[in-house]
Amino acid sequence: MKKKSPELHSKPLLFSRDDEPSSAGAETRRAIAAASGCPASALVRIPLFRLGRATTRCRSHDHIHALAVIHVYLPLSPRNLSAASSRPAARQHSTSSAAASSAENAGGFTSPYGAFGGGSAATFMTTDAASETITPGLGPSANPRFPELSPDAATAPAYPSPLPARARQSAKLAALHARLGLSQRLPLETLARALVDASADPSPRFNNSNLAYLGTTLMHYHVSEWLLVKYPRLPMVILYGALKAFAGPQALADIARQWGIEQAAAPGAEVDPGLLQYSLLADRHVVGRWGYERKEAQNVKKYKWRHGISSRVVLDDDFGDMVQRGPADASVDGDVVPADVPADYDASAATLGGSMDPATKTRLADDAHANAVRAVVGAVYAHGGRETVRSFVRAHVLSRQLHLERLFRFKLPTRELTYLCARENFEPPVARLESETGRLSRTPVFVVGIYSGADKLGDGAGASLDQARQKAAMNALKAWYLYSPGENVRVPSDTLLEGALPWEPAYIDIGEIL
Repeated sequence: MKKKSPELHSKPLLFSRDDEPSSAGAETRRAIAAASGCPASALVRIPLFRLGRATTRCRSHDHIHALAVIHVYLPLSPRNLSAASSRPAARQHSTSSAAASSAENAGGFTSPYGAFGGGSAATFMTTDAASETITPGLGPSANPRFPELSPDAATAPAYPSPLPARARQSAKLAALHARLGLSQRLPLETLARALVDASADPSPRFNNSNLAYLGTTLMHYHVSEWLLVKYPRLPMVILYGALKAFAGPQALADIARQWGIEQAAAPGAEVDPGLLQYSLLADRHVVGRWGYERKEAQNVKKYKWRHGISSRVVLDDDFGDMVQRGPADASVDGDVVPADVPADYDASAATLGGSMDPATKTRLADDAHANAVRAVVGAVYAHGGRETVRSFVRAHVLSRQLHLERLFRFKLPTRELTYLCARENFEPPVARLESETGRLSRTPVFVVGIYSGADKLGDGAGASLDQARQKAAMNALKAWYLYSPGENVRVPSDTLLEGALPWEPAYIDIGEIL
């Protein structure tokens, strides 16, 4: 049923219903081919979606069928041919040939890239399908009611991300720049690039992959040296856990949301440069993870093989996790995926899609937010230098509170404490009952202290003597492992400052106990 859409245009537009026969598409193509003088086989049907003011907006996803999509039939060019071959097949809805012929007299319509002028060679149709998002150059505007956004907008191709020049007109980007307290030496164009994920724009000249790799290296360096100097006795397992808690994907995703970074519904050149852009349908690539690929990586998870500390330090990534080349990244040198991903995992656009579960969508969103934070750190170093990025990491990453004592999981605390005392030439630990109450009641409490000679190593309270002894041993081990020389400790990067004092070696622990 044809009707008028006052929100889209002042002149009648042609709508099509889902119940129309699919054979109408061929008639529409032939009619447009006759009107434009091009053969029907040389026309490509491209829908335009997310055109801001031009499209109607719905209040919820339940009314997504009410959104209008403008389909443009253009002569097939090399640019359109590549766009048509890269997009998935969509539902074809069109009107009859008579309706298509009357569309030539419709008025002009302007998109963020250009305008559809009345009587131009590009005839447009409006349908209910909304599955494609590729936009070509649209030609000059012939209607003064819809002026061009810029002189080059009429012939601009369909870029996958916003042009760098648009960063100067983004209020969201300027607000983010001010919230982070970034220097004026860091331009808005670089900050806008940091918000373009590699899944949204595959070109490394316009996405944040290079900045994210640089930021990952700098962030891990500053966090690692701070942890090693401030807590020199931390076991490697706890050190890996602390590094992931400060600079892991989930932690960085939380930082990005605290910064106020908002994500776009889908990437595209018409998106505000101040929004984070990533795609759920594009192939996923890991940024900045390096390690040795092991042949036995699958068996470690499958058969519960022992994953030792030495191999984690030498062979695995910065977080001590095994890396393994997956099917989706087999053709990308240097890209790896975690070893806990199933062997039949395929992250291609054909596999992911509408059936993606919410957990996977959340994980991909967290990865995109984390890469944005890494890219911002890399941009700060690129434009501000070594001291600026050091202060930035301390202000935004190391300032977060982390309870290291909650990362410990002891299996045999009394045995480990005995080995520790023997290694340090202490007297063997002895458990002594210090106080008790309600031994014969339903809720007894015992307080046990662990002593090495005359020195008290720790104490603990429990509902039984054995439980109190175990807690006392755990507290003694935590007191040893969480030793710190102070709050304002010097790190090796402090000596890189101009006029800095010579480096004084920090205390380094002998190593693991067990």
